[in-house]
Parts: sequence; C-alpha cells; structure tokens
Amino acid sequence: MHFYTSWLLTSPHLTRSRRVNIAAWGTADQSTTYSIAYAQIALDGLSNTCSSTTRQNDPWWKLDLMKMYSVNRVTITNRPDCCESWINGAEIRVGNVSTNVSSNPVCAVVSTIPIGATYSYSCHGMEGRYVTVNIPGTSKGFLLCEVGVYVIFSGNLATGRNVTQSSTNGSWITEQAIDLDPGFKQPSSTCSSTKVQTNPWWRVDLSYIYRVSRVVITNRLDCCPERINGAEIRIGNSLENNGNNNPICAVISSIPAGVSSTYTCNDMEGRYVNLIIPGDSRILTLCEVEVYGEGPSLKKTFLKMKLKSSSSLSEPAVRICSFQLQSALVERGFFDVTLQWSQPPEQEVLRKEVAPAQCAVRKR
Repeated sequence: MHFYTSWLLTSPHLTRSRRVNIAAWGTADQSTTYSIAYAQIALDGLSNTCSSTTRQNDPWWKLDLMKMYSVNRVTITNRPDCCESWINGAEIRVGNVSTNVSSNPVCAVVSTIPIGATYSYSCHGMEGRYVTVNIPGTSKGFLLCEVGVYVIFSGNLATGRNVTQSSTNGSWITEQAIDLDPGFKQPSSTCSSTKVQTNPWWRVDLSYIYRVSRVVITNRLDCCPERINGAEIRIGNSLENNGNNNPICAVISSIPAGVSSTYTCNDMEGRYVNLIIPGDSRILTLCEVEVYGEGPSLKKTFLKMKLKSSSSLSEPAVRICSFQLQSALVERGFFDVTLQWSQPPEQEVLRKEVAPAQCAVRKR
C-alpha cells in the first residue's frame, strides 16, 4: 500500500531572548553597616539573610553592575520576621552617577512590602550602571533581604548554541563565553580560556546560516587585556581547519580591560563564528561573545514523499510515524510544520482475456 505525506516547512523562530537576574554579577555597598549585615548579603540568594544600615539620615544601598544595562525590573524582598515598615518610602533609582545616589532617575517608590514578601517594580528599560535603594528622611534605618535586577537579553544569536575551543584551561570552559555574564567578579567561572598553545581558537555553531551584522567581544577585567590582541574574527560555513579558514570579519588590535568592543561584519553569511589568535605560545580568553544578525537563510519549502506501508491511514502506526516526523523536524528548528497525509486510489489491474490455445493437427 502506498501513501503520501506533504510537508510545508518554514524558517525556525528567530526570537532569542532571555530575562536574567544580573544582580549577583555586581558589587554592593551601603551608607553604613549595622553589625555584620553587609551590603553584599542582599545578593546571596537567601531571603532570610539581610543587609542593614544603622539609623542615620538618608540611608542608601548601591549596586554597581560594572557596566551599563537596560534594566527591565527590580525586585525587593522584605524581612521575614519583623520591621516590615522600615522599607516604606524607599526609592529605587537607576543611572550612571555613582557619587550622589539621589541624583539618578527614580524607577519606583516602595509604598509597603508585607513581611517576607517579594515585590517587583518595572523600570521599563531604564539604562544605568548603578541600581540604588535609598530612604529619604532623618534617623532612618532600613534593611534589604534580597534584591534582584532583571535584564532582557534579546537578539544575541550565540546564546544557547554549541561551542568548542582548541583546549581548555582548568575551569575556564567554552560555554562561559556565551553565558551573558561578563565575568568581572569571578572570571574563572564566567569566562572561557584556552591553554598556552599555537594558534588557539574558539568557535560557536549558530546551527543555521545567518547574515552576521556585528560581533561584540568583552575582554577580561582583572588582568591580561593584551592577550586578545591580534585575534581574528572569522565567519563562514566551512569546518576546514576547524573553521579557521573562513573569511575574516575583523582583526582585534586591542580591547581595554573590562570593555565590550563591537566589530561590524557587514552581513557576512555563515553558520560558524570563530576567534583565533595566530602565533606560538598564545592564550585566548573570552569573557563574552555576542553575535547579532538576520536570518537564517531559509524559505518556505514544500516537500512531498511517497511511502510504502502495509498500514492504512487510520491505523495507529501511521499516526505514530507522523508524530515522529514532526518531532524530528522541531528538534532541528522547524516549528511551523504542517503534515498532510493522503492515500492514492488503488489502481485497477486490467487483465486481458486470452483465447485458449488451439492445436492444429496436420494430416500427412
């Protein structure tokens, strides 16, 4: 028995966005400290441990994110046992001024937060390096049991992709170059690095061919910024020489410590983005790699396949086959898939009647 399946395939979903709590990426400070209730305790992920100031005029708590972000929202968790009113009237501010915290724009004012509750305040993409919480007034003291700062990362094609590198130095694994964390506090757990070697390289597989408009590289903050000097950014579809023979988008002359530099690639097409440093006894360290562009380069496709089976369309085996085909396509990034099954009519077999053979007897 024969039957047909028709597949309508379109490009995979292009939206790649993640909402991430980046508060722990930064360092905290506060106007005064009560006992051992240090500012950083508000970032430890525990709602039952709190930072606290002493009583003073206009107390404040400040988070330095180390670079500017577009803040989507801020969450605050109040103390679980008492003193819930201490947080009343607190101002949440986002901006780039570090010395005078009250000069940055206000995201929200906290009216009240119940004991042990976590409230969320939308900041609508306010841009800033510093997030502060301050309470105007005399003889004020306040505490923060947890602060979250959420940012939406969108459009980065490298996020969540498969990555590899020529070698790995200890815990500096490949994936840490695309974890969105620039690694300013703990580079060993948030940056990638090769061992000392000849021509070290790192590669991300975008899974599809994209038109890459730009690549952003964040350099290490704590030391050794010169190690990135001379790195080549290559984009293409070949894995010859591990992808390091693909065309060059840019050559990195230098990137200052802790800086994110952008390199324009003018819509170069490619599935693989490589970074390689030519030379002997080199180390390639990457604290963040971002890839932006359009694509993938796919169009709507209509496929028709003829299958042979002893089952009819109404039997479970055919339905299972349909489900397996659709699941396999989704795993490969094809989400808008329509499967249509049809069975051609049985062809009639025409048999021509043949007259019985006659024997002729010839007399002699």
